[in-house]
Amino acid sequence: QVQLAESGGGSVQAGGSLRLSCAASEFMYSKDCMGWFRQTLGKEREGLATIDHAANIIYADSVKGRFTISKDSAKNTLYLQMTGLKPEDTAMYYCATDTSRSWYCTMDATQYNYWGQGTQVTVPS
Repeated sequence: QVQLAESGGGSVQAGGSLRLSCAASEFMYSKDCMGWFRQTLGKEREGLATIDHAANIIYADSVKGRFTISKDSAKNTLYLQMTGLKPEDTAMYYCATDTSRSWYCTMDATQYNYWGQGTQVTVPS
């Protein structure tokens, strides 16, 4: 079974940066859609960025220009570089994979079938 493990969360001042990592237990990055999502209490899980088989990337408007998704297939690791952090970015951040597709990744969290445990990002106001 695929296992994902996020790391790199923490508390950072507004305007600061963090890099999240997501380590996978299997060689999945070369063929599957991967994504970063976040969730706050009482809200639905929000898609932030996805990357497909050919490294085509989609960003949500809320993070475009501030967050960068990337993957290192040799290390089996997905990254999310976050800059210009705002208090509204405070959330639990998750990585996920959709093993049913390699192209045309979706921001719909319900389509992703493997998830990490999450890492908390806090940006105090």
